[in-house]
Amino acid sequence: MQRRNTLMREAAWSAALALFFFFALQRATAQTATIPAEDARRTQIVTTRTQQPLPKFEALDAWQKRRAFLRNQILVATGLSPLPPKNDLHAEVFGKIEGQGYTIEKVLLESFPGFYLGGNLYRPTNGRAKHPGIVNPHGHWPYGRLEHEPTDSGPALGISLARQGYVVFAYDMVGYTDTLQLPHRFGSDALRLWGLGPLGLQLWDSIRALDFLSSLPDVDTADMGATGASGGASQSFLLAAVDDRLSFLAPVSMISSFMQGGDLCESAPGLRLGTNNVEMAATFAPKPMLIVAGTQDWTRNTLRDEYPAIRSIYALYGKTEAVEATQIIAPHNFNRESREAVYRFFAKIHPGLSDPKELTEHNIEVPMIGQMSVLYNHALPANAVDLHGLFAGWRAMAEAQNAAPQGTEFLRERLRQTLAVEFPAQVTAAHDKEKLVLTSGRGDRVAGVALEGRGPLAIVLDAEGSAAALAGAQAALLRKQGRAVLALDLFETGTAKAPRDRKDKPLAEEDPGVNGGPRFLTYNVSDDQARVQDILTAIAYAARTTRRVEIYATGDAALWASFAAAVSPRPVALHVEAMPRTESDADYIAHCNIAGIRRAGGLAIAEKLAAQPR
Repeated sequence: MQRRNTLMREAAWSAALALFFFFALQRATAQTATIPAEDARRTQIVTTRTQQPLPKFEALDAWQKRRAFLRNQILVATGLSPLPPKNDLHAEVFGKIEGQGYTIEKVLLESFPGFYLGGNLYRPTNGRAKHPGIVNPHGHWPYGRLEHEPTDSGPALGISLARQGYVVFAYDMVGYTDTLQLPHRFGSDALRLWGLGPLGLQLWDSIRALDFLSSLPDVDTADMGATGASGGASQSFLLAAVDDRLSFLAPVSMISSFMQGGDLCESAPGLRLGTNNVEMAATFAPKPMLIVAGTQDWTRNTLRDEYPAIRSIYALYGKTEAVEATQIIAPHNFNRESREAVYRFFAKIHPGLSDPKELTEHNIEVPMIGQMSVLYNHALPANAVDLHGLFAGWRAMAEAQNAAPQGTEFLRERLRQTLAVEFPAQVTAAHDKEKLVLTSGRGDRVAGVALEGRGPLAIVLDAEGSAAALAGAQAALLRKQGRAVLALDLFETGTAKAPRDRKDKPLAEEDPGVNGGPRFLTYNVSDDQARVQDILTAIAYAARTTRRVEIYATGDAALWASFAAAVSPRPVALHVEAMPRTESDADYIAHCNIAGIRRAGGLAIAEKLAAQPR
C-alpha cells in the first residue's frame, strides 16, 4: 500500500509538472507571438495572374530535394500518382504523304483503354538508321496541330524538323482535331475526387506519345526532346518534369512569373500551390533548354526576370551554357522566327545532323486538312468511350491500384501532397486567459479555447467550432476528469467563419465546383484542406509536451482529424464519433471535398496509415 501511494504521488507530481510546463510554454510563447490579424488563406487569394516569386537556391542538394518534391506534386495534382498501367497503344500508322526530304503519316493511339489520341508523324528521308525524336504538343490554336497561320504552323514545324533529321510526333490536345471523344474543357467535383481532369489526361497523352516515339525503330531513344508553344509549352515542361526520357527542350511563349496559363488543360487542383511555371521549368536543369519569349505577351520580361532565375538553377550544376533564351518581337505566337530559333538551338546540340540551309523554312507545302486528319474517312475503334466511360475506366484503375500493395511512405506522402499539408516545424501561440491562437508561420490563424487541467492535452473538435465542441458530451466527460482541453475553431468554422472568394478567375462556367473551381484550386487550398492543416498545427503544438497526442472529434471533424492523423509524424490517439459515411462521391463532396482524395485511397487508406507505428 505504501508503494502504491508513493507511485500515485509521483504520477500526480509528474502530471502537475507537465501541466505547469505546458501552460508556462503557452505564456512564454505569447510574449513573442506574431499572430496574423487575419488568416491569409482567406484574404490572399492567388490567381493565374498573381505575380509569383522566382526560384532562388544556394545549394544543389536543397534544389534537388525541391525538384523531387515538385515532380511528385505534379503527378499527384494530375492524378498520375502512381502512373496508370500502360495498355498496348494499338498504334495505327497510315496514309503516308511523300514530300521533298520528308514523309508525313497519320497516327491513332489508344493512350488509355477506350481513349484515342490522334496525331501526325513526320519522318526524314535522309537514309539514316536512327534519328533524334521530338514530341510536339500544340497550343490553343483553332486548328490545333494542323494550324497553318502566320502566328503558328504545326505542319511547317514538323516538315522543317524532319528535313533537319528529326522524327517528330505532333499530337492533339483533348477536344481538338481528331481527339474528339471528350470536350476540351470538362470537369466536376466527382471527377476531381479521382484526379481526373483535362491537364492530367493530356499529360498522360504526352507520356504515351513519348512511348510511341520511343517504340519506332528509326528513333534514338537516348536522344528525344520536346517543343511546343503556349499550352503546348505547358505540356512540354510538365512532361519534362515527370519523364526523364526527354534530353532537350524548347518551351515557347509560356514561361512567366505573372501568368501561369489560364486554360483548364493547364490547371489542376494543387498543381501550383507554392510553386509556378518558372520553378517547374527549372526542373529540367541541367539538360539543354531554349526558352523562347515574345515582346507582346506575358513573356515580355523573360530575358530580365525568368531566364536569369532559371539560369541560376543551371549554375548549381555548373551548366549555365546548357540553357539559352531568346525573345521575338511579336505577340503571343509560335511564328516562323520563333520556330527558326528552335531549329538553330536543336542544331547546336546535334552538331552535324542538319544541313545549315534547312535551318530556315523554305518551300513548305502543307497538305490539305483531309490528307492530314486521322479520322477523315477513318472510324474510331468500336471500344471508343465517352466521358462517362472514361471516368468508369479511370476509377476502376485507381481502385485497383489502391487495393494493390504499396509502400507506407509512398502512400503517406501521396496523401500528404493530396491534402496539401505539412507538419509545422514550429508553432507560435498567443494565450490570453482561456483564448488561444496558433499559427505555423505561414499566414494561418487558428483560434480556440484552452482549458487548464491535468494530464496530456486533449484536442476536441467539432465541425461547428469550439463552442459546439465544448458543449458536447465528450468535452464534458474530459472536464469532469479534470483534463486539459483545447477546442478549436478550424478554418471557416465557429468564430473563424468569414467571407472567402472561391470563384475561378477567369470563371470556369462549365465547371464551377462546390468548394472552389478548378482554377481556384490550382493556386489555393480548399476549406477542408485548410481544416486538416489546422489540426496538424494543433498536433504539433500539443506534441511539444507529450509524445502521443489525443484527439476527440465528431461529425465532419472526425473525417478531417482522421486524415490529419494519417499524415502526422507524431502518433495520435484518435477518438471519433458520428463519423459521416464515405461510400460514394456524393458523401465526400458533402463532408470532405478534397480533390484527389479518392485517388489517394480516401478514408480507408487514411485509417491504415493512422494505425501505423511512428
